[in-house]
Amino acid sequence: MSLSNVQFDADGFLQRAEDWDPALAAEIASRDGIGPLEETHFKVIEAMRAHFFAHGTLPVMRQICSETGLEHHCVSDLLDDPRRAWRIAGLPNPGEEAIAYMPGAEAPK
Repeated sequence: MSLSNVQFDADGFLQRAEDWDPALAAEIASRDGIGPLEETHFKVIEAMRAHFFAHGTLPVMRQICSETGLEHHCVSDLLDDPRRAWRIAGLPNPGEEAIAYMPGAEAPK
């Protein structure tokens, strides 16, 4: 997939999580000024996706870092903030209330 072939909502989240692939993640990250994405980035992204599809909820970011064997602020270190990480991971908009609880997350654009 490429950015031109997928639909995003007003906050930049994919409309359909099934449109996501690693190449699209790289394009979203580049658009957000992050990258290039490396293996460690994808470990975090894939852990976030696995949690979401298993539980249907936002994971605790420290838990994602722990599960991937990384430092407890790996999401912020690698992907700038949890909101951007969620977008790069191709996950649906978690809603304003959830975004407010994402530590370090910027306000919607």
